[in-house]
Amino acid sequence: MNSSMRPLAVVTGASSGIGLELVRLCVNDGHDVVIAADEPAIHEVAKLLATGGAEIIPVECDLSTAQGVEQLQMAIVGTGREVDLLLANAGRGLGHGFLDQDIAEALKVVHTNIDGTIRLVQSVGRAMRARKHGRILITGSIAGLMPGTFQAVYNGTKAFLDSFSVALSNELHDTGVTVTCLMPGATATNFFARAGMLDTKLGADEDKDDPAEVARTGYDAMKRGEFKVVAGFANKLRAAVAHVAPDSTLAKMHRGMAEPGSAQKNN
Repeated sequence: MNSSMRPLAVVTGASSGIGLELVRLCVNDGHDVVIAADEPAIHEVAKLLATGGAEIIPVECDLSTAQGVEQLQMAIVGTGREVDLLLANAGRGLGHGFLDQDIAEALKVVHTNIDGTIRLVQSVGRAMRARKHGRILITGSIAGLMPGTFQAVYNGTKAFLDSFSVALSNELHDTGVTVTCLMPGATATNFFARAGMLDTKLGADEDKDDPAEVARTGYDAMKRGEFKVVAGFANKLRAAVAHVAPDSTLAKMHRGMAEPGSAQKNN
């Protein structure tokens, strides 16, 4: 297939983990892909996955800033093509108690997870709605269903995304554009290392979900036009508990998983 005839996908947070696996799925499904991340590794991903005639366009940008989002938008416009799939997966975490966190780092979590996502979704989503076609996948989390003791800012941003995704899905009902929220649990990525959480029970747990399986769950749900999907049976149970347990109980449970040093306490 000629590259110019291939549909275009955009994947953010694509340098590793779930995002990298989403890129693989897009390529295998016959898409060219604009991929974005805030680290140089995104260029190596482009080289690795540019197979079978697929065009992979890497954009190294910081989506926590308006300038970074604009940089990605300009790269999309530069292709001269419409976006068929938008997979807004970029996200950042931060462990430890809120009062002990660097406020700049805490705000970067907010700006990346929320600001960057909604700026990009609005820009691409408007074009999709105008032509009455497109699919959007937003990576939320089951973390958004519970108070995140020692991850208060991160869980709060995911609560926003979980809610925002479903609301936007309903707003776009019968427009030809679908929005799907992927809600994973703890996944075997570099998230916990970047969030400074390797000394927590969550970070040290070796029984995390496979990012390839999580990505497949989200991708398939997006293609079916579902508004929300929880990845993994165990996470479905956790989500069910989160809907009925008191917030105080959930906060205490989360403390046991995310408190600094909890990995050693549970050995």
